[in-house]
Amino acid sequence: MTTPVLTGGCGCGAVRFEIDEPLVAAAYCHCTRCQHRTGTAVQASAKTVDGSFRVTAGEDALGRWSPGGFDKVFCASCGSAVFAQDPQDHGRVMVRLAAVDGDPGVRPQARQFVAYAAPWEPIPDDGLPRFDERMPA
Repeated sequence: MTTPVLTGGCGCGAVRFEIDEPLVAAAYCHCTRCQHRTGTAVQASAKTVDGSFRVTAGEDALGRWSPGGFDKVFCASCGSAVFAQDPQDHGRVMVRLAAVDGDPGVRPQARQFVAYAAPWEPIPDDGLPRFDERMPA
């Protein structure tokens, strides 16, 4: 067994995960779905290398919300957003940066769905590229 590059989990500790490869890229999302799911104006996620993410504890504590696109996976005990997963290919995962223990090793490189940004929270002038809809792959 290899030593994971990253570990993480939910707020209450019921769910834990490991990632065996460095994260590929990260971005901020300003869509209304993320706003409702997190209760904030924006959330940050990072793409994992396909197949490198695995839940190591708390599989039974995971809840899923499937509003279309990737399933939004959270801890049903504390409500923490943990990751998003392709419903057709469970090896494709986007991890929530706040769920990673310590430094995730990547920084958000863009802001997507800014056309839906919360009117009560100005987008910072941080120089990151902005996309009204999903950023190009």
